[in-house]
Amino acid sequence: MKNREMHAETIAVQGRAANTGTTRTSGSVVGSIVQTATFRVSSIEEQREVRLGEEFYTRYGNPTLAEVENVIADLESTEGALVFASGMAAITSCIFTAVRSGDHIVAQQAVYGSTYDFLAHWLPRFGIETTFVEATDPEQFARAIRPQTKMIYMESPTNPTLKIVDISAIVEYARRHNILTLVDSTFASPINQQPRKFGVDVVIHSATKFLGGHSDIICGAVAADRNFLSRLREARIVFGGVLDPHAAWLLRRGLKTLSVRVARQNENALGLAGFLEKHPRIRSVHYPFLRSHPQHALARKQMKGGGGVFSFEIEGTVRNTQAFVESLKLFALAPSLGGVESLVTVPALTSHAMLSPSERKLLGITEQLIRVSVGIEHIDDLTADLQEALSRIG
Repeated sequence: MKNREMHAETIAVQGRAANTGTTRTSGSVVGSIVQTATFRVSSIEEQREVRLGEEFYTRYGNPTLAEVENVIADLESTEGALVFASGMAAITSCIFTAVRSGDHIVAQQAVYGSTYDFLAHWLPRFGIETTFVEATDPEQFARAIRPQTKMIYMESPTNPTLKIVDISAIVEYARRHNILTLVDSTFASPINQQPRKFGVDVVIHSATKFLGGHSDIICGAVAADRNFLSRLREARIVFGGVLDPHAAWLLRRGLKTLSVRVARQNENALGLAGFLEKHPRIRSVHYPFLRSHPQHALARKQMKGGGGVFSFEIEGTVRNTQAFVESLKLFALAPSLGGVESLVTVPALTSHAMLSPSERKLLGITEQLIRVSVGIEHIDDLTADLQEALSRIG
């Protein structure tokens, strides 16, 4: 089966062997954890040869990291991938790899709170300016481009308002000006969206979320071509944001069930979002695969599924919102997303708490906005939990 390209569901389980036809050198079905900080060599000459390899010092690389990186690269159809100690380590390392003092970035306003904080408040300290534009208007991206623009940063779907970015349109503008494109595809996962097929240069994931899938590790991942990754690897070595081997092993284990988890989460999220959309106590629901979503057609074009996250606003006060989330039994009141268990959070207090009230208002993040990460529980039980909590808010 060497000449047949495998589906993502098979790659997630089998790894690189699914496409290469290779077999493991040992009898172990499960990859090993190379839990070491350093590697022994037999001579100075060998030391010179291995220094830039994955068996020198784990901050430089490690066989356990390499195994999961190969799987992520194949899932995203890129030449390679690197894993990091967190999603933000991946994001900040990518940006510092792509730009330097005097450069300009075009980024959408609607991004993860820490990403916005980094772009708006940290990068100016290094002489790097960012122009923020509306995520849903490709023309704004085009008008913001300057001669100094070196990077366009996207996130789709967006956190937490679930806006959809027209990736192909923006990539076209970027190519005209030889600008690097990056997209945070965390909310979609490689099962629902593959940005490389739309021409994106660099794909970023907070692998803590859907890729890991069990809320037990913090990690990030970047998939790109070898040229960018060689520079990014240098940044990872210098900044030190490397993933621990045991966490890399847990990430590899989580990836094996990625496709089945995401399929169930897609189904559950669509059903729950549809239920809430019809409820009289709900003001609005944000989920790209609802027909009421303003970019429903674009979402269907770019994504195979709507993902396991949606957000909504309760018709009422902040106190009503508080009463609702505190009444839930199956949805844990906790930040993060993408795990097998259902979570609920108020982004104004968690993912976007570091932003000012005016910045949150600009992004459409009110104190009544609730973000839901849907797990793999039975939808009837989840629906009943939402219904009961809504009945308690008066």
